[in-house]
Amino acid sequence: MRLLFRNATILSMNKTHGATPFTGDLLVEGDRISAIGTDLPLPPDTRLIDASGRLIMPGLVNAHLHSSETFFKGRYQGTPLEIWMLYSYPILMNDPISERLLYLRSLLTAMESLKAGVTTLVDDFFDPPGFEAGRLKRVYDAYDHAGIRANVSHCVIDKHVFDTMPYLREIMPADLQAEVEGPSITTADYMAYCRDIFSSQHGRAGRLGFMVSASAPQRCSVELMQACVELAQDKYVPYHTHVLETKTQAVTGPEFYGKSLIRYMHDLGLLTPNTTIAHSIWVSDDDMALMGAAGCSVAHNAVSNLKLGSGIAPVRRLLDAGVHVGLGTDGLSSNDTARIFDVMRFAALLHDIAAPDTDGWMTAAEVLRSATIEGARTAMLDEVTGSLEIGKRADLIMLDISGYDYMPMNRLDHHLVYCENGSNIRMVVVNGEITVEDGRLLTANEAEIFAELRELLPAYMSEHAELEKLNARFEPYMREMYRRATIQDIGMNRYQGDLPLWRGANH
Repeated sequence: MRLLFRNATILSMNKTHGATPFTGDLLVEGDRISAIGTDLPLPPDTRLIDASGRLIMPGLVNAHLHSSETFFKGRYQGTPLEIWMLYSYPILMNDPISERLLYLRSLLTAMESLKAGVTTLVDDFFDPPGFEAGRLKRVYDAYDHAGIRANVSHCVIDKHVFDTMPYLREIMPADLQAEVEGPSITTADYMAYCRDIFSSQHGRAGRLGFMVSASAPQRCSVELMQACVELAQDKYVPYHTHVLETKTQAVTGPEFYGKSLIRYMHDLGLLTPNTTIAHSIWVSDDDMALMGAAGCSVAHNAVSNLKLGSGIAPVRRLLDAGVHVGLGTDGLSSNDTARIFDVMRFAALLHDIAAPDTDGWMTAAEVLRSATIEGARTAMLDEVTGSLEIGKRADLIMLDISGYDYMPMNRLDHHLVYCENGSNIRMVVVNGEITVEDGRLLTANEAEIFAELRELLPAYMSEHAELEKLNARFEPYMREMYRRATIQDIGMNRYQGDLPLWRGANH
């Protein structure tokens, strides 16, 4: 397929132009951008698109997402991470979700993402309790069908849940502890599984990849994490993990290892240019220096961090330390949408209250970089996507900039970050193929998929509701663990506000 966008406003996000727009033409041939200039000739068999009054920019990158949560959108509120996980990732589980619903859930995630202008997503997939290549293939089938670019993992945990958080073993009654089995996967098993997926799915359709994901340093053995990092480096893919999302986790490091979780990772050789850390809220100055020196990346999930009450990440200091920062939605249960435009606006506004020194506030241009080329860097795809450059894959979105959100036009990067919500998207192109045009998804029949979901989901959601009741028995003890951790003075604060850390006469 050839596409020639004529007379567009172009936001390339490359090293030359950055977030400064210019007017020109852009030619797509096959899966790549072949020319950017003015008055480009129209090759034979090329679709000419009049882009006057339109903006062409790189497709957005969602640097951290869990498709496993998509069916729980809008379900939970008022729960911190450790309590929320009790229901969204239950300790006591049913049988795995059916393969058909697994496929539809992944497809729905991709469909919503594409219509929101996300051309690349990083899916830190979780499918307890087993690791079956055939089931992960269904996720790849869905992303292939939708036409999106994706890095997919299968997140691994090999420690017992009660050994991943402080105080739980002493707080949790013995009879409840006895009900919960620990993970059965070994390092050798997970390595064999990863190599199987690398050989069968990695590189599929020219836009689907596999990455290695050990859930978090407190949830995984040293042997497993080191093997994961070694494999990620060998395959030149990310080592994707979660670190210091909550104050509980900030307490966990010193309680378990006598040091912060970042220092623990550093001492184990787990901080590398391949390492992408989701969240990174409760990091110290020492932590950030280690991360920057190692060339690590962070997936900043501004909306999810707020909804779960996790805190405000020190993004300016992470950037100043040399850490690459992309933007993620996190799962669609802890965020509730796949819209990176929402995350952009929150990220731009949230950090203005971090300090009164305006020189430290995130600029709109920096936010755009995090949503595009830096997001691609967190996925180790910055040589492939994230900017509009000749030879790169044609992953782009076209927006109408003639309406309310851009009237009057003052400064384009400000309009994109503070005004845009995705409603002005007119076209989405991934790998040279048009996936969305004029609000319509071209790669899947939305009406048919929604109809099937309406038929299949009630039974599944009813089963999950029963599972929530079963797991609710653990909540009082999880809340006590959470309370004990959060009332500790650890020498830093990532909350914002004037409420005491804990309210109530007994505390």
